[in-house]
Amino acid sequence: MAVFENAEVLEKILGGFFRLLSDTPEVADKLIKAKLVIKFHYTEPDLTLTVDCSGDKVEITANDEAKKPTVEMFMKAEIAHKFWYGKVNLTAALARRQMTAKGPIPKIMALLPAIKPAYAMYPKYIDDNGFEKYNIHK
Repeated sequence: MAVFENAEVLEKILGGFFRLLSDTPEVADKLIKAKLVIKFHYTEPDLTLTVDCSGDKVEITANDEAKKPTVEMFMKAEIAHKFWYGKVNLTAALARRQMTAKGPIPKIMALLPAIKPAYAMYPKYIDDNGFEKYNIHK
């Protein structure tokens, strides 16, 4: 059974979390320097989230077919959820094909230090926003 009931819940949780990150200067400033457009393709449930760091601020859109991504990441929503909890290592997930990437993978790997604060932020975000049932620590 999928972790998230439907794409709407997934968008509320991960889309909302990405918006929180885009409003967190410690993370957003580093993402903007990368000038990437990253499109995440999630399954179970199906949703795409585009994180556009090519401008002056980070923009998050769902199911956006207009923006051309620099990098595309493909994974089950459950893998993404576990990743933000720090339970999935990106390199290992790519090697195991739990995640697949299209585009310049070294640029994605270079973003790992920029998103490091997000691992502590995600569980708090889950609990603070009424998503406690998705807390994998409970």
